[in-house]
Amino acid sequence: MSEAIDTQWMSRDPDTIPLDQLDLMNPQLFHNDYHVKVFERLRQESPVHLQKDHAEVGSFWNVTRYEDIMAVDTNHDSFSSDGSIVATDQDEEFPLPMFIAMDPPKHDQQRKEVSGVVQPSNLAKMESTIRERVCGILDSLPRGEEFNWVDRVSIELTTQMLATLFDFPFEDRRKLTRWSDVATADEDSGIIESEDQRRAELFECLEYFTGLWNERVNEPPRGDLISMLAHGESTKNMDPVEYLGNLVLLIVGGNDTTRNSISGGVKFLNENPAEYQKLRDNHGLIPNMVSEIIRYQTPLAYMRRTALKDSVLGGQNIKEGDKLLMWYVSGNRDSRSIEDADRFLIDRQNARRHLSFGFGIHRCMGNRLAEMQLRVLWEEIMTRFDNIEVVGKAEMVNSNFVKGYSKLPVIIR
Repeated sequence: MSEAIDTQWMSRDPDTIPLDQLDLMNPQLFHNDYHVKVFERLRQESPVHLQKDHAEVGSFWNVTRYEDIMAVDTNHDSFSSDGSIVATDQDEEFPLPMFIAMDPPKHDQQRKEVSGVVQPSNLAKMESTIRERVCGILDSLPRGEEFNWVDRVSIELTTQMLATLFDFPFEDRRKLTRWSDVATADEDSGIIESEDQRRAELFECLEYFTGLWNERVNEPPRGDLISMLAHGESTKNMDPVEYLGNLVLLIVGGNDTTRNSISGGVKFLNENPAEYQKLRDNHGLIPNMVSEIIRYQTPLAYMRRTALKDSVLGGQNIKEGDKLLMWYVSGNRDSRSIEDADRFLIDRQNARRHLSFGFGIHRCMGNRLAEMQLRVLWEEIMTRFDNIEVVGKAEMVNSNFVKGYSKLPVIIR
């Protein structure tokens, strides 16, 4: 989609655009919170909405209400993840199979091989490491001068944790950030210039991780993700492309949720000063606030399913083979299911009832780790800083899948 078309579309009030002209594939959908009114309108007027004949995606259903999303997400017998969890189909020339885009039994087998890294006993051991990293990052920040929170805090903390989970060379950890960005990028993103560049960089990722695999496979099993994959019964014989696909899944999954919620939390507290004051007055609200941040941010905006059989959803006839996009970012703002859903409330009751981690067999494996990182971060922030002030416009990445930030200018007071 050209920049000219993007600009024209985004300059219009979404309430005035005919429903059949709404383009939810627009990479600037989340800029200036444009999506909020778009999805509010769809929930009211066309909660299961068919977008037809998109040039790159074809036709697909947009599922925008909380209950309808839950109905799809928790029914893998009728709605399949096989092949792709994003709107576009797998590239036949460069497929990236990964267990999140598989159905049982293969999904269950591969997920089980790596899920031990986030089991409760391991998380308990990780908390001291997370706190040490958080303290080091926060103590290095400048006081009274502007800096980019995304780069100095959000990216740095999540990249350090990814390096720990993979037992990845710490000095090269920013490679993980780059590969995460490239994996979800297209030519409209500003991250890559061509699909050929994207493939080349992902093959560099595979080459680097293949070296680590070859080291770990010849050593006794350890507690890092690469060793788990190298020794796992259902993953030890993966072909290289499937290894790369699962690496991309683990890198993006370990990066985007936490990274963008770290930035989103600062932004939302600045936009809602009464909530920031609640936090100053009661640090015990932090665990609940973390869930509210993750709901309000919704770092991955949607997940796709493919219908395995004819069915009816939200009054619409879904045919076998149809694509459905479950718009978590819309369901998390659905006041039919979440009271006052458009408000950011750090003391919200049942704050963990959000959709951001998904539900059913594909619920985010690292959800507790993400929550722990955010909790520890805010505990340490509140012992150090009275105010993190946003002093400029938050800049969003160009993606309709990752609801993320590239820049958040702040000053610590």
